[in-house]
Amino acid sequence: MSTYKSHFGLHETPFGITPDTSFFFSFGSHLEALNTLLVAAQNGEGFIKITGEVGTGKTLLCRQFLKVLGDDFVSAYIPNPFLEPRTLLLVLADDLGIPQEKDSEQHEVLKAINLHLVNLAKQGKRVLVCIDEAQALPIETLEAIRLLSNLETEKRKLLQIVLFGQPELDRHLARNDIRQLAQRISFHYRLRSLNWEETSFYIQHRLRVAGFSQIRLFSRSAIFVLWLASAGVPRMLNILANKAMMLSYGEGRAEVGMRQVIAAIRDTEAAPGWKRMSSTLALFSLALVVGTTLLIGFNWKFGL
Repeated sequence: MSTYKSHFGLHETPFGITPDTSFFFSFGSHLEALNTLLVAAQNGEGFIKITGEVGTGKTLLCRQFLKVLGDDFVSAYIPNPFLEPRTLLLVLADDLGIPQEKDSEQHEVLKAINLHLVNLAKQGKRVLVCIDEAQALPIETLEAIRLLSNLETEKRKLLQIVLFGQPELDRHLARNDIRQLAQRISFHYRLRSLNWEETSFYIQHRLRVAGFSQIRLFSRSAIFVLWLASAGVPRMLNILANKAMMLSYGEGRAEVGMRQVIAAIRDTEAAPGWKRMSSTLALFSLALVVGTTLLIGFNWKFGL
């Protein structure tokens, strides 16, 4: 009995929603963001910020960035920063391999981190911490992060900090009581959604990585409708494309067409471009009906 993957000639699922770096899309906004991060890191910038709407690929970008950092970097990754200041410092210390008692005071943890960073600097190492979902950071924890950024030698920062977050992060940083932190952010990049051309390349890229070797799986019209319905958001593209492929597999079809894509969209209430797409399809249908009516009338009048 054929399976989903063997039916389409794949060795893995192409449109999963987990941040697998083997599927990183080195194109457009994502490539620009990665290059911005690498340049800022190599320049020793203390604070870097990446923002983007939900599902635009911030976590995948973060993991790809950490993956390609040079050997002279020691990195830490904090995926869930909704923590009080002391707990965040303990998590950072643990990720950097610094032994700490759970009941250590905040100033003790900060002192231990500083000592560890100084020792790493003497070895020619640079330390970088990536904080994902940074919009969830409590205000008092943001202030603790600012204090971390004060750790430095006469020549450079001992710790570089990269914040990845939704646009709400910008609103937090605009607060008057943490303006000192916002002023320290020297590099910022805003991830955007994919345009129509990028969406087509994105779908083909993920299919190739998953092992697809044929010329085309999704029809051009299907890709266009996917782009409209997803608003070019990669996570939603993955959800809709995966559902459409499952429908085609269930029907025994070798290609995914507009009918399967529309069925997948109707099954996904969260699709951000559904209303816009519905309006577009309605206008298209109306134009088709009017055009057909005029053509029939023309043929009848002239006896064609």
